[in-house]
Amino acid sequence: MHVKNTIDIQEASQVLKLLGDKTRLTMMKLLENNDYCVCEFVEIFKTSQPAISQHLRKLRDAGLVRENRKGQWIFYAINKNHEHYPFVSILLEQLSDQSHLLTELEDEGLRISCE
Repeated sequence: MHVKNTIDIQEASQVLKLLGDKTRLTMMKLLENNDYCVCEFVEIFKTSQPAISQHLRKLRDAGLVRENRKGQWIFYAINKNHEHYPFVSILLEQLSDQSHLLTELEDEGLRISCE
């Protein structure tokens, strides 16, 4: 007998509420393929560092992203060990690729290397 992993409605609601924000959802889609630092997201989203940090804090507090310190920089990545990652990954699979945002930065010469 195969037992399907399920997610509680309340927990699913919380994850969906968190990802209901376009910026956070886009961040998660970008993080699917690369790790990013706050300064890169500031350039990608053309918004302030405090606003980006707030979005990342919410994702981190929920456990959906993890921090990885490299020298003075903190890089963010999707937490693939999170209990709801399978649920989140199904959502992300349905979204269009967002790598063009990074390509546009590179084309404008605005890609930042935080390392």
